[in-house]
Amino acid sequence: MDGTTGSGATHRRLRAWLALMRAPALGPAAFLRLRTAGVDLVGMVGTRDLPPGAGLGADLRGYLTAPDWAGVDRDLEWLGQPGHHLVTIDDPDYPPLLRELADPPLALFVRGAPAVLALPQLAIVGSRNPTEGGRRTAHAFAAELGAAGLAITSGLALGIDGAAHEGALAGQGVTLAVAGTGLDRLYPARHRGLAERIVERGALISELPLGAPPLPAHFPRRNRIVSGLAAGTLVVEASLRSGSLITARLAAEQGREVFAIPGSIHNPLARGCHRLIRQGAKLVETAGDVLEELGPLLGVVDNAPRPEADRPASLGSGQRRLLELMGFDPVSPDELAARGGLAVAEVAGTLLLLELGGWVSCVAGGRYCRLGGRADPLWAAAPNAGGEP
Repeated sequence: MDGTTGSGATHRRLRAWLALMRAPALGPAAFLRLRTAGVDLVGMVGTRDLPPGAGLGADLRGYLTAPDWAGVDRDLEWLGQPGHHLVTIDDPDYPPLLRELADPPLALFVRGAPAVLALPQLAIVGSRNPTEGGRRTAHAFAAELGAAGLAITSGLALGIDGAAHEGALAGQGVTLAVAGTGLDRLYPARHRGLAERIVERGALISELPLGAPPLPAHFPRRNRIVSGLAAGTLVVEASLRSGSLITARLAAEQGREVFAIPGSIHNPLARGCHRLIRQGAKLVETAGDVLEELGPLLGVVDNAPRPEADRPASLGSGQRRLLELMGFDPVSPDELAARGGLAVAEVAGTLLLLELGGWVSCVAGGRYCRLGGRADPLWAAAPNAGGEP
């Protein structure tokens, strides 16, 4: 639905749905319970003489007789703009997987194309403060899986979420961002430009009414939609107390696949993924691992072109040796110097060149780690690197 007038009955019904979305005493589970019991809440909006009983609490009965019509008028003004939609649980565009939840959203505000809601999707989530390697991994997986035909869904947050959206766009794929605010209030603000690009190739989505701020309670609700839209959830980096683990738990409870990328035992952001793997999540090393699991289920074929990684024109013997000394765990310049019998100043200079070339990244504590990828000497030397022929 949009904000155009249409028939009088259609317009009244749209206003009723918008009023229900602003009801303070009505959650998704309660709405579904009442609906299953045959209670037509949409038809009751604005009714002065509600039938007795019907399972309605006092607060909800009070709201139904005197809804927030001023808020509804603001919603209608927003819906009157091009590309702005409301998709209710009764609409054919409502995503089928989301309808299966025990607490499906009553309706979704959508900026973009509502049809993308029904595309086969993979959720990619992770830390808001990832390592550079984690960020690059999320971007690469999203680009490859997006090019293979999976829409990439995430929460528009800083860190892994943003990298996943960017990767999907770079792979010319579709991406969906589920907001933890009303769609008239973008959060975080620095992702405003990214959000506009997402609208061009996918959609921004929220179950929250316009004006809803980024309250802590809104993000777990957002997370259940992220996982609920997708056939599977991939966790890239997450600490043991990460909200991404909540999304993964929700995915498992919803009967969806859970994937996790392992990392160094010394990386705190790998511990959440390692816990998920111990609990039964599928260990993922390549995009093909995800497609192997979801491809047959969704009809997605792993035929996407894989871009060659950018390789510097030359890699000196000293740079190559230092990479081999590093391994893949973070290490300090002093330790590298001790391992190779090198001067610390020489190591520092070589690390600077490797960082400028995109081979290594400086992480917390002044340590360095390799970024990997197909151009990495160890990757290139490995048999069947990346699972490709």
